[in-house]
Amino acid sequence: MDQEQSRMGNLVDTTDCLEAVSAIKFWKNFLFLIILLSLLLVQGSFWVMNLHLVKGDNVVLGPAIGSLAAEAPTAEDKIKEAAREITMDSNAAAAVAEPNTRQSLQMGAEPNQPAPVELTIALRLRVKHIAAVVRFLDFILIPCSLLYCLTMLFAMKVSLIGRLGGINHIARAFFLSLSFVVLLLPWQLLFAPVFAGAMFTPTEMIAACQAQKTNIAYVSMILRFSVYWVLVALLLLAAQMRSMRWAKATLRRLDVM
Repeated sequence: MDQEQSRMGNLVDTTDCLEAVSAIKFWKNFLFLIILLSLLLVQGSFWVMNLHLVKGDNVVLGPAIGSLAAEAPTAEDKIKEAAREITMDSNAAAAVAEPNTRQSLQMGAEPNQPAPVELTIALRLRVKHIAAVVRFLDFILIPCSLLYCLTMLFAMKVSLIGRLGGINHIARAFFLSLSFVVLLLPWQLLFAPVFAGAMFTPTEMIAACQAQKTNIAYVSMILRFSVYWVLVALLLLAAQMRSMRWAKATLRRLDVM
């Protein structure tokens, strides 16, 4: 009788532990995907600014079909052009226009026919759009990273209480995720001269990309915004790999695999 009750109790404990492990695995993987995607988008936004694909307030990205995309003339250029046309002598303008008209008639085109406008396909982005994307991703990264680290902590507690095994893997995964959170958070907002996190604000990114830089300054910018990001991403991947080993070890312990 006592043996049957003990078996029933062990079965209930095993079932509870299995359900807890399944829930932890789901949230762990879900948060990992969100964090990884956000990191990739943040790094992509930096390179868009660094490669000067976005200049000023409104810039054409990439070459147009049949010709290179040119920037729109500024207001100062339009004023200079208008002043030049006003001060131009009417007789000289007529002399210049007459050969052009004769040449157009010889080519079979009408004198007043406007020049054909070449159709172009271009993607227009604004700096404020890139800044809004980075600001939104920063908002996503902070809570998701903290929740990811807490998920690792809960997994370690479940393994200890339920004696599920794989403590080595989940303990390493927890400390890797904790290191990831510490290096990711934007500590430069509080301790700017001392330490900076891998996260950066839109103001930092735009100021660094638009500033006049020497070779040393450019290398420093790449180390700050790109190489630092690679280090943090590797910590995240290492934590995820360790947690996957923990999950496999736990399922083997529960005789599920």
